[in-house]
Amino acid sequence: MEPFGGFICSASHNPGGINDDFGIKYNCENGGPAPEKVTNKMLEWTAKITELKTCSKIPDFDLSKPETYELPEGKVVEVFDCVEDHLKVLKQCFDFESIKKLIAMPEFSMTYDSMCGVQGPYARKIFEGELGAAAGTCKNAEPLPDFGGPSSAWHGHADPNLTYADGDADRNMICGTQFFVSPSDSLAMIVANSNLIPQFKEGLKGCARSMPTSAALDLVAAKKGIPCFEVPTGWKFFGNLMDSGTSYFPGKPVYTPFICGEESFGTGADHVREKDGMWAVLAWLQILAKKTEQAGKVVSVEEVALEHWKEYGRNYYARYDYEGVDKAKAEEMFAAMEAKAGSLVGQEFGGMKMKINDMFEYTDPVDGSVSKKQGLRFIFEDNSRIIFRLSGTGVAGATVRLYLEKYEPPSGNLTQHQFEVVKPLAAIALELSQLATFTGREGPTVIT
Repeated sequence: MEPFGGFICSASHNPGGINDDFGIKYNCENGGPAPEKVTNKMLEWTAKITELKTCSKIPDFDLSKPETYELPEGKVVEVFDCVEDHLKVLKQCFDFESIKKLIAMPEFSMTYDSMCGVQGPYARKIFEGELGAAAGTCKNAEPLPDFGGPSSAWHGHADPNLTYADGDADRNMICGTQFFVSPSDSLAMIVANSNLIPQFKEGLKGCARSMPTSAALDLVAAKKGIPCFEVPTGWKFFGNLMDSGTSYFPGKPVYTPFICGEESFGTGADHVREKDGMWAVLAWLQILAKKTEQAGKVVSVEEVALEHWKEYGRNYYARYDYEGVDKAKAEEMFAAMEAKAGSLVGQEFGGMKMKINDMFEYTDPVDGSVSKKQGLRFIFEDNSRIIFRLSGTGVAGATVRLYLEKYEPPSGNLTQHQFEVVKPLAAIALELSQLATFTGREGPTVIT
């Protein structure tokens, strides 16, 4: 019997533990997050609950080893090794032997930090076991309920960025030696080099990014001649595109093989319907392995990035998070900006002329559903962008997210510090939003 869904117990990307967050997510039969039509139906049914039933007589099961337990009335509980399950899929995506050769080279070194999240056992099995990395390559690989707690270097906070980082396996952060690859660039670079990854040997048929993610991906997709989609934040929107043309959406165009990602450090492909941090790291290792084979010397993360920017230009990018903001004040600020939608087109700000100012709305090309109020956009004629989103998934209050993007062509200065490049945009954004006036905040909590 095929499963029709599953529950995931997780603190998501918030601090976890007995004194912090704990959540339950539901994924549908395709393995992806429940779409809005499902979550809306769930909400509708919560108003109709008249009784709760429990299975008090079901015994405790040993979850430490694979086993199948038979229950009355033909019901079965199967405990399986999810590490082996995932490894089997990843071996179909990548050339493990070529990655193993790269890791064995004396000039190459790496570390994989799981930050006491659930990824630890996967990392040890795959990197130190299958790929032969030295013992200790996988740091903080013992999963802990609180992700290491407030005393850890990442403060027990699983929100992935340069201040905190992610331990629950779905997100990733790619760094070279004193070199950080932004998630937006990482996505674009994986797509640009997808021909080096066995999973895409027949070529890509589609790619996508969340709206706040930089348009670096769009430049690659245009050159490769493949469809590129801009969707709201949330992995469920990628799932529909990956399922297009399957039994879920017959008669629709097929976009797989497919790669997608978000600026919030999530990257993935159509091997699963969720973001997959391990997959993203192996994708980078595969690219480095193949480029190293071609060059006859170890090729670094920084060299791949510089080569990419020289071909496509660079989308300088940063995100400012204002955490724990009074929600009512934040909503008032957003309403004031939305009231000006369309009225700023043609006006100049900081020497740049406004091309678009609107509230982003998405019509799903697969199921026709419409998602409204997905973020405020200020886009200039030079394709610089200012994006505002309001997030309510934090532990306390609301989080105002401000995204800043400035494009530099291949002929321009490609090695500036991204935070310095976008500062003039930040000044314009604060002027447009009157953020300090509405929220009382003089600066962001985190910049990534």
